[in-house]
Amino acid sequence: MTTHQTIYTPIKPLSAPLTGTLKVPGDKSISHRSVLFSAMAEGTSHLDGVLDSQDVRSSMSVVQALGAQVQLDVQPDGSLAGTVTGWGNEGPRQPDAPLYCGNSGTTVRLLMGVLAPWSIQAQLTGDESLSRRPMARIFTPLQSMGAAFSPEGRSTLPLCEQGGNLHAIEYQMPVASAQLKSAVLLAGVFASGTTRVTEPSCSRNHTELMLPSFGVQVEHGPGWAQVHGGQSMHACDVSVPADPSSAAFMCCAAAITPGSSLRLTQVSLNPARIGFINVLARMGAQIRVEPSGALGAEPYGDIVVQYSPQLTGTTVAESEIASLVDEIPILALVASVCSGATVFEDVSELRVKETDRAQAIIDGLALMGVEATCIGNALHIQGRKSLQVAPGTRFESGADHRLAMTWALAGMCASVEVVVGDFDSVAISYPGFMHDVATLQAAV
Repeated sequence: MTTHQTIYTPIKPLSAPLTGTLKVPGDKSISHRSVLFSAMAEGTSHLDGVLDSQDVRSSMSVVQALGAQVQLDVQPDGSLAGTVTGWGNEGPRQPDAPLYCGNSGTTVRLLMGVLAPWSIQAQLTGDESLSRRPMARIFTPLQSMGAAFSPEGRSTLPLCEQGGNLHAIEYQMPVASAQLKSAVLLAGVFASGTTRVTEPSCSRNHTELMLPSFGVQVEHGPGWAQVHGGQSMHACDVSVPADPSSAAFMCCAAAITPGSSLRLTQVSLNPARIGFINVLARMGAQIRVEPSGALGAEPYGDIVVQYSPQLTGTTVAESEIASLVDEIPILALVASVCSGATVFEDVSELRVKETDRAQAIIDGLALMGVEATCIGNALHIQGRKSLQVAPGTRFESGADHRLAMTWALAGMCASVEVVVGDFDSVAISYPGFMHDVATLQAAV
């Protein structure tokens, strides 16, 4: 494996407030599932609004290697739309090469559940970052259902998975994780018996909401879900709403940039995904949602946000973390300009993201003179009431797309030029990030 060489990109300050109307790209979590579930189904599914990013293309690539036919083309708005014809009841074919999942944790972890019921053997690989991320929490319950993973004792990629006849389990999840829950449920669709998962707090429920459209009966409630085995999946049409995680970066930037006023349209308003809005509102941000309806079972609508000059620190409870875990880096930047302290009660999950995001947040805020520390699993940030970034500050993203966007906005919103390492990692989730920022400035 080659050693990564950091490339530093200069980021210029904003030339104007962020104003106008914007539709951010399609939801990454829903895009992954639309591709993977369509590949599992019998027939041809029609998809639109799919996020065109490196991570989603990793899912497209692996299902093609397993026998699905994917014809998703770039649309004028930059999204992907088209068809996916699945392998259906015949199951995936034996791949003739390792299944490379790039940087995408969602791809490889859901794929483990997809492959588990079928008598094929697959080598699962990823890039340098993904190969450091823990996989044992995913394959442990799948092993108890009857799948096999090797080499024994290894908890990171590359891993070899051998599927086969599965039996149902009742599984108490050690952490709230939509990826873990989804992997077990997807395996359970083809297992004998009823597979049930419970979790300590509510994680994203996109899998439970989407599977019925593909003909799978799922029963679920707060903190639990179950699926009966022996079901088959059929094709359907999926329209993907805009990604609330991407919208969060624009919302936070507008809230701390004088003169800004934004409307973000057709955003997923799934309650499991918009915890950041509640946190910003508690901080005193002028932010509101305007529901429009539903795409399938997913609610969507607009988010309206304005510059909010007087922000106050808040406590983000452990029970809230799952609904905003990907937004903690940008919320930490907002916390830095609040009066008083902000506490995120449990950031342990940040330790096993693309980087150790908790430590990266502390290090990045320190470059801005902001005091931040972890006490146990809690992240404490002492606000300074104003954004203070020295020109030329060099931020490290660790090739983590969320951190790259956070530190870029630190400089842009502070009206200074900064340098961000591996900024091109934004292509993992939001390839058009800089274009959209420029568009919102031009709206003035």
